[in-house]
Amino acid sequence: QVQLVESGGGLVQPGGSLRLSCAASGSIFMIYGMGWYRQSPGKQRDLVATITNGGSRNYADSVKGRFTISRDNVKNTVYLQMNSLKPEDTAVYYCNAAITIATMRNDVYWGQGTQVTVSS
Repeated sequence: QVQLVESGGGLVQPGGSLRLSCAASGSIFMIYGMGWYRQSPGKQRDLVATITNGGSRNYADSVKGRFTISRDNVKNTVYLQMNSLKPEDTAVYYCNAAITIATMRNDVYWGQGTQVTVSS
């Protein structure tokens, strides 16, 4: 089994910063793409940022220049550094990862989500 566990969410004032982490554990053979998505009440889950195992990054237009995605392939962890946060960034943030497990089965796994609230 594979688990993705997120941490780092919380309440922050507009203009502030947060760093999210997501650690993958279990019978992992290889992790390919990793990413962050977010979902606000009544809205669909939207892409925030993705990163390949080679380090290529992709960002939603709404977060370019403010958010940075990175990963540590030794720790099987993906990070999201969020700066200059705005109230519209408020959402539950989910990480995901495309993983091949020890039995060579490929699948996409999701974390449980972490709440980010930007408010004064």
